[in-house]
Amino acid sequence: MTFKRVVITGAGALTAIGNNLSEYWDGLRNGKSGAAPITKFDTTKFKTKFACEVKGFNVEDFFDRKEGRKMDPFTQYAMVVVDEAIKNANLPLADLDPDRVGVIWGSGIGGLLTFQEEMRTFAAGDGTPRFNPFFIPKMIPDLSAGHISIKYGFRGPNFVTVSACASSTNAIYDAYTYIKLGKSDIIVSGGSEAAVCIAGVGGFNALKALSERNDSPETASRPYDKDRDGFVLGEGAGALILEEYEHAKKRGAKILGEIIGGGMTADAYHITAPHPEGAGITKVMEHALEEAGIKPEEVDYINTHGTSTPLGDIGEIKAIQRVFGDHAYKLNISSTKSMTGHLLGAAGAIETIACLLAINEGIIPPTINHFTDDPELDPKLNLTFNKAQQRKVNIALSNTFGFGGHNFSIIIRKAE
Repeated sequence: MTFKRVVITGAGALTAIGNNLSEYWDGLRNGKSGAAPITKFDTTKFKTKFACEVKGFNVEDFFDRKEGRKMDPFTQYAMVVVDEAIKNANLPLADLDPDRVGVIWGSGIGGLLTFQEEMRTFAAGDGTPRFNPFFIPKMIPDLSAGHISIKYGFRGPNFVTVSACASSTNAIYDAYTYIKLGKSDIIVSGGSEAAVCIAGVGGFNALKALSERNDSPETASRPYDKDRDGFVLGEGAGALILEEYEHAKKRGAKILGEIIGGGMTADAYHITAPHPEGAGITKVMEHALEEAGIKPEEVDYINTHGTSTPLGDIGEIKAIQRVFGDHAYKLNISSTKSMTGHLLGAAGAIETIACLLAINEGIIPPTINHFTDDPELDPKLNLTFNKAQQRKVNIALSNTFGFGGHNFSIIIRKAE
């Protein structure tokens, strides 16, 4: 069987360090921290009082009041970045075959705020179940993909992947596979999350997963630092337009990069903790390299999952050293979560975009907030601490992992 080539022709981003693709890239290359005190609710009684919130987002700038009220913020974010990605790709919507255009989206949690608020309203009442008729449609994760397809009339494959923090990389990999197999010409893919709310922060605090560095939020996300104490919750979305190569070429599209392979594995170990030896992480990168048909020595940059948790950071770096051997010392490695926080199910999408931008701009975004070396990490590795570095990047790899032991890797090559 002859497989189709899959290229990226558009992208859109909404994060705590930028509300569009250009602002996001400026934030990345300048090492900007998006962490700040939470504004969405009263954090007086919470252990963690800060997050990487999207800033200056006004729903009425994008939706009329009636339309916006039908969507949870995670869907609003999705719609905004997809609109940017479609424009970025110069998609000729009127000329596309709608049956050959799909939407595969990722969200690990979906409408958590909607669920929270409906339950609080019910609990404050007299026990009569007076629920908003849009409660369920706003809450369930798949409505993000549904709204996108309805707005643009895309009638191809349409679903949402849910694999915790690996959800959007899962979506991108599925989209890549559908196009590779010839089932679609174009798939809108990516992910969105809006879990900075009482339930989100409270739940992750209960797991002891979040940083509690309330005296210095902007430095709290510090992957690979000896004193890291947990991740910083983020929110936002990232969208990619994946397109079959010949289709993109025929319409004269600007090709931003090519997805050449990916992998997926399970740790089969623990519901929240990573495998201590990084077994699943090792295998997922090996599978991705094999599918891409490249040698480890051909990879220039790895955007790691790098959440700033004590166990996770170590396991991933050890896996990288196993897979890449001596070449690990020639790689640039960085965690952009040090700037954006952890977007949970949307993390993989914005980090795949970070790889795409690194390839096109020849700049490696840094791992900021490094103060103290961790003796468990090899000091000879280039973890791109604190400042961006210029480098020609032909091939980049993005890792994303999720609760439940879900592991995904995506490999992108510079457009030829």
